[in-house]
Amino acid sequence: MFSKLKQSAVLFLLVNVALLIASTSACTNDKSGETEATPVLSGPPSTTFPMPPLKADSEMGWLSGDGQRQKLADYQGKVLVIDFYATWCEPCRESIPHLVTLQNQLGARGVQIIGLNVGGADDRVKVAQFARDLGVNYPLGFPDQTLTDFFLSDDQTIPQTFVFGRGGQLIKRIIGYQKSSGVELEKAITSGIEVK
Repeated sequence: MFSKLKQSAVLFLLVNVALLIASTSACTNDKSGETEATPVLSGPPSTTFPMPPLKADSEMGWLSGDGQRQKLADYQGKVLVIDFYATWCEPCRESIPHLVTLQNQLGARGVQIIGLNVGGADDRVKVAQFARDLGVNYPLGFPDQTLTDFFLSDDQTIPQTFVFGRGGQLIKRIIGYQKSSGVELEKAITSGIEVK
């Protein structure tokens, strides 16, 4: 009897630890619990490949922190890393130092990381302090709804990071953040640098 009780307690503990780990490795942007109909575009990137490359004439983009309009097409020829985050998302905060390091190490080799805030209207005012606190050294912006719908319509979990090669092809999509995500991200970026 004591052994069964002990096994049940261990199982209960393991399940709760697994749930805690899962809940801390990603956030969801839907704080209300309500679901909204999302317009269907040509389809979000999926974790299966290939995805059609980003087009040089793509108008999808974002407003930078200083209010300038940026487009995906502006980064043609670079290895582009798009990271969707929110200031209130703990896994996002955990992933930022790794992104800062990668931008420092690989920026001179044609890598550009862009952080796009999807934390909602209330979160926008917190971005400048967030960037200072975490030493963010890459551009931050606020994505157009079209861009957000395209990239996140199948899964709104954040952080969510997309790596595109110099030709606009999707190399890797990483959903959530765990320590292994940093290694995956670095490998994907390096493979993007090597492919001309």
